[in-house]
Amino acid sequence: MGINIAIDGPSGAGKSTIAKAIAKKIQYVYVDTGALYRSIALFMIRNSVDVKDAEAVASNLEGLDVKLGYVDGSQRVILNGEDVSELIRTPEISMGASAVSAIPRVREFLFDLQQNIARENNILMDGRDIGTVVLPNADVKIFLTASAEKRAERRFKELQEKGDTSTYEEVLEDIIKRDYNDTHREIAPLKKADDAIEVDSSEMSLDEVVAHISGIITEKLDGEKKNKTQREMMPVNPIDKTAKLGFFRSLGYNFVRICVKLAFKIWYKIEFVGKENIPKKGGHIFASTHRSYADPVFLAIAGRTPLSFMAKEELFQGNKFFAWLIGWLGAFPVKRGKGDTEAIDRAIEELNKGRNLIIFPEGTRSKDGKVGKIKTGVALIGAVAQATIVPTAIIFEGKLKFRKKIILAFAPPVEPSELGVNSTSARELKILKNRISDDINNLVNENVNKL
Repeated sequence: MGINIAIDGPSGAGKSTIAKAIAKKIQYVYVDTGALYRSIALFMIRNSVDVKDAEAVASNLEGLDVKLGYVDGSQRVILNGEDVSELIRTPEISMGASAVSAIPRVREFLFDLQQNIARENNILMDGRDIGTVVLPNADVKIFLTASAEKRAERRFKELQEKGDTSTYEEVLEDIIKRDYNDTHREIAPLKKADDAIEVDSSEMSLDEVVAHISGIITEKLDGEKKNKTQREMMPVNPIDKTAKLGFFRSLGYNFVRICVKLAFKIWYKIEFVGKENIPKKGGHIFASTHRSYADPVFLAIAGRTPLSFMAKEELFQGNKFFAWLIGWLGAFPVKRGKGDTEAIDRAIEELNKGRNLIIFPEGTRSKDGKVGKIKTGVALIGAVAQATIVPTAIIFEGKLKFRKKIILAFAPPVEPSELGVNSTSARELKILKNRISDDINNLVNENVNKL
């Protein structure tokens, strides 16, 4: 998997010029995503398609083939076999690109192309939603901006050099309109990513901006390398997935499980969604939402393999019988918020024994059913053990009570190695954590209306 650098910002901020210079300097592949949208706008305008008519644009995408080519290190845009690199740099096409980029089908059309390039190369990609949508796990994110007047001044000078007759006032009006369209569109609006570094180039020369952003990139990537070295204190140690529990223990567990399952199905209205995604063997992780103290039992009745789960340390410090009971059921203590390496080692030990492991990655119960922020612990354990992770959602409204409908939903298993997560570096853990978070949120959103 390549190193990805994202540069976002408003129209006319100089993203393309600066991104090209930096990419050449650090010898990365440059991807001008704006050129892709411009090529679609050009195609639609040439074929008398209203760029604001989403249905008309979507229906004409089948006749369009756009590719990126490189000649002497310079990116060229090839539209249906024609090099349109210069034809797409006009105000009319700029406004058309702003319109078509707000159409979901267009974004889907180009999304796979952009991600494939990013997976296979060290790339520098610029656009309006690169750091927020296209490459949310980018190693470095820059938000490049400048005042509308300064951007209009630069664009006007550029157009004059090409012989364009547009006035400064027209260019400024175009910049202001496009800013409004880009920041107010419903799909992937222009905004600064939370972890992006903002650079205002209003009072900086081209060389100064290139030097400044190059410095940021170098500093961030050096920090990433240092972080990765530090993380190697907990190296990847894949579990032995051949481990199995004893016959009689499994038999006894499943007898109890069937009895509890019958009782729970009488007391609650339980519906399983995606039950085919539940692994039939041990050594896997269920990353689940947390709604009640009964959650481990709900998950236990869904599969045949005994489960272990982390429970806050305080539960083992009160009633001794209760502490013994939850321990017998598979619970082990974790010191929340303290980087408990002993609990991580115990979790991996349980996986190695052939048990499945429940982790509630939000760290606390949700009272309203909304998914909270996913913590990194689940990704760390999954990466170290290289264990399959099953994103899971326990969904119900209000509080548990007699005949309450409960949905237990399971997403397709996530394999860390298939996501390129082969170490415990901060970047790779973030990729795995975000995938788990996305899958859990999708489960909740897809099933909450069934209650």
